[in-house]
Amino acid sequence: MKTKGAISQFIENYYLHFNAATLVDAAKGYESQLDHGGKMLVSLAGAMSTAELGKIFAEMIRQDKVHIVSCTGANLEEDIMNLVAHSHYKRIPNYRDLTPQQEWELLEQGLNRVTDTCIPEEEAFRRLQKHIFKIWKDAEEAGERYFPHEFMYKMLLSGVLEQYYEIDIKDSWMYAAAKANLPMVVPGWEDSTMGNIFASYVMKGELKASTMKSGIEYMTFLADWYTDNSKNGIGFFQIGGGIAGDFPICVVPMLYQDMERTDTPFWNYFCQISDSTTSYGSYSGAVPNEKITWGKLDIHTPKFIIESDATIVAPLLFAYLLNM
Repeated sequence: MKTKGAISQFIENYYLHFNAATLVDAAKGYESQLDHGGKMLVSLAGAMSTAELGKIFAEMIRQDKVHIVSCTGANLEEDIMNLVAHSHYKRIPNYRDLTPQQEWELLEQGLNRVTDTCIPEEEAFRRLQKHIFKIWKDAEEAGERYFPHEFMYKMLLSGVLEQYYEIDIKDSWMYAAAKANLPMVVPGWEDSTMGNIFASYVMKGELKASTMKSGIEYMTFLADWYTDNSKNGIGFFQIGGGIAGDFPICVVPMLYQDMERTDTPFWNYFCQISDSTTSYGSYSGAVPNEKITWGKLDIHTPKFIIESDATIVAPLLFAYLLNM
């Protein structure tokens, strides 16, 4: 095992209590999962790609510390948008003070705001649109169907975007995933920008909806992947809440209860980074123990919830795993 670097040593020396201590415990639990030959699913909610998590998450993928990803359609596309249009993004540090009129002015400039960062519509969305449409259309004409992430992989690996690169390619987690052909599920892809664009082509009669594989097909793919890879256990590392986490964690009770495969193992590690307030009826704010009653986690599954901002916590935890 490599010697821990300065960041990891700092974390071990000073992160001793409360949420900080949970971060260390969760990192050590993740490390133990890998050391024992287990796999890890990482789910990405929120706008982690726009927050440039790829600068460290790409290295996690390259070092085989992530074995499958569940992410929103937004995170799928926004990493690539950052790759091809980074210099056109605009940061709004005083975003809390914006008036409705100022928000409207950003819209008129083609700037779509995500908290303190504006994504440039023309350079990001439209730059990708013409290339991804051709890949969609070519597949349809060849009678082929693929998942949303597979189409993105094809676009990245084809080289058609290289002319636009504005960041170091090593900082794109999607490129790292494409190179590794990393398994992925993208539940609810239709609500992303590219999903909306695809739907518009379907409505105009230029594409068939069936060219894009569906959410049900993602679930059946995940069920097969889980079954084939659960020999030494599979862990669940959840960043944020929402469908990116809700969708994949259900594969265990689906296999156990609905498929009646009673030998299906539970997820054997669980950690969620969340700033959701623990509350009644909120899935994102539910404590991990609640998942025991739904047949997702075992009594003995190591469970961690780090109540903090994922843009702060995730890079630190990943740095620990990378011995930085």
